[in-house]
Amino acid sequence: METLLPLMVGTLFAVGLYFILHRHLFKVILGLILFGLATNLFLFVIGGLTRGGSAIISGEHEVAVEPYADPVPQALLLTAIVIGFGIQAFSIVLIRRVYMTFKSNNVDDLNKENEHH
Repeated sequence: METLLPLMVGTLFAVGLYFILHRHLFKVILGLILFGLATNLFLFVIGGLTRGGSAIISGEHEVAVEPYADPVPQALLLTAIVIGFGIQAFSIVLIRRVYMTFKSNNVDDLNKENEHH
């Protein structure tokens, strides 16, 4: 499991980057989604897989008792998910507006339209 997850992260980053560099705007959105998923999985892997209790300090202890799950990567992951949704929503609205204006979602066609004006 510890070797599978980094390979999965690398594959998601590579496929996401491939789609982001594509000429079709729908594939750019798909690439952004995959890049966000890869980032979330990366943060999950970096945080470590810990089976144990929560990091809550009970009344009889002064520090948390091992083993416990680190809450910081979990908080970062939740923040990354929210930011990813915001970026995806913005890109979908932006690409929809570009399609409504230019009647095309291919980057090459948008360059041709720009040269005519």
